[in-house]
Amino acid sequence: MTFTLIFLLGLALSVATRYYLASRHMRHIALHRDQVPAEFASKVTITDHHKAADYTMTKLRLGLFEIALSVAILIGFTLLGGLQLMHDFTLDLMGPGIPQQIALLVSISLITGIIDLPFSWHRQFGIEEKFGFNRMTPTLFFVDMFKGILLGLAIGLPLLWVVLTLMTEAGQYWWVWTWFVWVAFNALLLWLFPTFIAPLFNKFKPLEDGPLKDRIEDLLKRCDFTSQGLFIMDGSKRSAHGNAYFTGMGKAKRIVFFDTLIERLNPQEIEAVLAHELGHFKRQHIRKRLIQSFALSFLVLALLGWISTKAWFYLSLGITPDMNGYNAGLALALFSLVLPVFGFFLTPINSMGSRKHEYEADAFAAEKSSASDLITALVKLYQDNAATLTPDPLYSKFYDSHPPAPLRIAHLQSMAVR
Repeated sequence: MTFTLIFLLGLALSVATRYYLASRHMRHIALHRDQVPAEFASKVTITDHHKAADYTMTKLRLGLFEIALSVAILIGFTLLGGLQLMHDFTLDLMGPGIPQQIALLVSISLITGIIDLPFSWHRQFGIEEKFGFNRMTPTLFFVDMFKGILLGLAIGLPLLWVVLTLMTEAGQYWWVWTWFVWVAFNALLLWLFPTFIAPLFNKFKPLEDGPLKDRIEDLLKRCDFTSQGLFIMDGSKRSAHGNAYFTGMGKAKRIVFFDTLIERLNPQEIEAVLAHELGHFKRQHIRKRLIQSFALSFLVLALLGWISTKAWFYLSLGITPDMNGYNAGLALALFSLVLPVFGFFLTPINSMGSRKHEYEADAFAAEKSSASDLITALVKLYQDNAATLTPDPLYSKFYDSHPPAPLRIAHLQSMAVR
């Protein structure tokens, strides 16, 4: 069938692209492994440079194996009839209706989660442990996993029920109403996350009074930014990686620092990092990304609304649908499995937009704080996170949401001398 061929060609091209880019990236890193880039020679030791190269290569090798396995799983679910078998089984067990469709979708999530579990364990207790980043215990690993499952069920099942009800009963344009539900759901999550969801996994304490807090409050005044508060998160109980982020919306906005970041950077550098994050807010990047996300979800739902009525969509992918019966869950499952194959090719567009925003946020930080302090902070973060300083240019253009280290530092240096 025509769509079967299109699907297989898209899958083959996406896999070939992933493998090609990964092999280029690995070769480029290996080629530059034994020499620190000149602009970092006085700041980064050869030992740290080797660690970053080896860390990146190790993650890439695991990623290549995961790609191969994901292709096998996708083919198993679709052309080899796995999804059809699961659909028939749940249909025989429960009969037609929304509960059966939810059971089908939950079963797929459960199976893929079980398959991914050994990889998650290896990433945490194999790779992260080997390179000195892991601080998570096995107990915490499983506690996090079960909390995530329960939270996903508590939030996801009601959403699924609403979406499947709309698909079944809201007529031809059910996808328009579903889009409104999706937008409202995401807005609710943004509001709930900082005060209800995040505390389920981490402890947050207010930033103590002192020079750092005074610096940050002065920066917030200069940037005309108000937040619900400044908090430190116990990220060190899971990882040695450091970060800072904004969360929430409206009056629920808050600024969060990982405790590992506070330990590693001095107050001037923390201020510069925060100024960069403020740049994303003041330059409307968060709003733009939300609008883009909602626009894309509208188009995706419109596509699902159209393609779910076409028998060839199911038949071409190993499914025998009952076009007069309950197909909503089956359509949603099949569409969710197939869409990433084609969505992959939008990756470089998203990456390019993200890198543009990073440059703009850096420029804001240089204006409101200090380009020099942001440079020293970034170098420390590159070291602490074992980020490679020598990515393959094509790989970086395709995937990276942040500019490569040499280009980003050069951009900041040009503003530091103005």
